[in-house]
Amino acid sequence: AKMQKYLLYGAVEPEELPTLRELSTMEICKVWSGMSRFIYRQLLQKTAVEIGVGTFAVVPAHASVGEGKVLPVERPMFILSKPLKMFYNLESDEIKIPDEVPVVQPDFEEIAAETHFRHEIVEQCVQETLLCFAGALRDNKEVEFSFR
Repeated sequence: AKMQKYLLYGAVEPEELPTLRELSTMEICKVWSGMSRFIYRQLLQKTAVEIGVGTFAVVPAHASVGEGKVLPVERPMFILSKPLKMFYNLESDEIKIPDEVPVVQPDFEEIAAETHFRHEIVEQCVQETLLCFAGALRDNKEVEFSFR
């Protein structure tokens, strides 16, 4: 049911984003860099991370290395959740996370301890940012989400 809240029929209202309004841009970036470090550590351990709107995972891919040679590689990817794709009518390749890959939710306690925020703040900040992301998808806006 967690993903349900990102299927928006109406615009995102400011009152749905109380935490983002309280935090400075710097603080929001700090939370997300904590989040991205958490995701990075999980991916290194071959674990996928589900964040409501989709999943970060390392998936098998093929790289062409010239002369018609193809090399199996592993590629970190963000895979948008199916219901979200259907709801917002988005096109993207079907990417399957291998069955043996465990999928976890973000550990907000761990991220909070590392970023020195209360864990409610971290969780709320992440959820409200994703709400904005969903709002942008709904309004067909360009979204740029950069992760190191």
